[in-house]
Amino acid sequence: MFRFQSVAFIIILLVLVDSGQVHCHTKGLRPGRRAPPPVNSTSAGMVEQQFMRWVRLVGGLRHSVFGRALNKAFPSYTLTVDKNPSVGDFTTIQEAVDSLPLINLVRVVIKVNAGTYTEKVNVSPMRAFITIQGAGADKTVVQWGDTAETLGPKKQPIGTFNSATFAVNAPYFIARNITFKVCVSCSIRMEFVWRPDPVLLLALLGFQNTTPVPPPGAMGKQAVSLRISGDTAAFVGCKFLGAQDTLYDHVGRHYYKDCYIEGSVDFIFGNALSLYEGCHVHAIAQNYGALTAQNRMSLLEDTGFSFVNCKVTGSGALYLGRAWGTFSRVIFAYTYMDDIILPRGWYNWGDPNREMTVFYGQYKCTGPGASYAGRVSWSRELTDEEAKPFISMSFIDGSEWIKL
Repeated sequence: MFRFQSVAFIIILLVLVDSGQVHCHTKGLRPGRRAPPPVNSTSAGMVEQQFMRWVRLVGGLRHSVFGRALNKAFPSYTLTVDKNPSVGDFTTIQEAVDSLPLINLVRVVIKVNAGTYTEKVNVSPMRAFITIQGAGADKTVVQWGDTAETLGPKKQPIGTFNSATFAVNAPYFIARNITFKVCVSCSIRMEFVWRPDPVLLLALLGFQNTTPVPPPGAMGKQAVSLRISGDTAAFVGCKFLGAQDTLYDHVGRHYYKDCYIEGSVDFIFGNALSLYEGCHVHAIAQNYGALTAQNRMSLLEDTGFSFVNCKVTGSGALYLGRAWGTFSRVIFAYTYMDDIILPRGWYNWGDPNREMTVFYGQYKCTGPGASYAGRVSWSRELTDEEAKPFISMSFIDGSEWIKL
């Protein structure tokens, strides 16, 4: 029975992944389509063996928040992406990703040569151990123009989750020296968003777009440059460019080192357990904005964002964070804050009850926006002992899986 269930699972998974040329989260089985051709027992057995190898490997790693997970640091082979087909193995990043086994068990480096790659990229859940290596964040750019209101295959808005230019659903992903960008001129224009907060008017600056600003009340303009939904992922020397909801730090343990993140409203958001070290966070808000929107919903969730030795600059008036989740948790330590930071520092998402459950703190920060005077009473100026769990690799179990 287990053998039959495993084979059936793989057949369904293959149909879901290869049911067309469009690779997106809304793609799947369509009503009325013919059943897949029968699979002979030999090929079914091979598929089952490969699947069970993957199950044993990932199960052995125990990559939970509390388990041990050793990364595969050394590549087994390298692929090259170049816009010139005579230079590289592939001309698009998605082609290179799709060339890997559906169940990938070895570290593969995909070198992306200098250029601007206008494409939407999706890394499927079992294509683990992929490294995307650019020629430099200012030289290698992947961009796309979807927003939350972009219509999908069923003529329905795709939503924020599916708007990502680059989506990673697999564990052990690494990206180096590459830019992930929301390109408003590639598709739908995106300059302004309204969220029904009683305190805030949240305005966005259109990134490289000169079209008029839509009137207040416009919705569906959220646009994600990168969504990371896999565990144990690292980003080094990368840029994330957008406006509202730039970086969807969705779920899993993640490490960002020497990255540049640009946006205006909730532009680092999600429910991951993430350490941002030496990063430059830059706001492009015209009026008011918010840097983070962390979505921790329970005391039992070991999630949160920690910014260590970072720099916050930009325009507008910026909250350090808004309490998207009832138990939202965000820490800033040894971070320079420009004078764009609002004295209150934090916003309760219009729900005073969240003031009793969130965990917002700062520790030995500097700059004109770092003064704790004027901060809301329900935020914290951390002591040495309180800050200790948040300011090292142990916050994300980094010593167990980060091998850069």
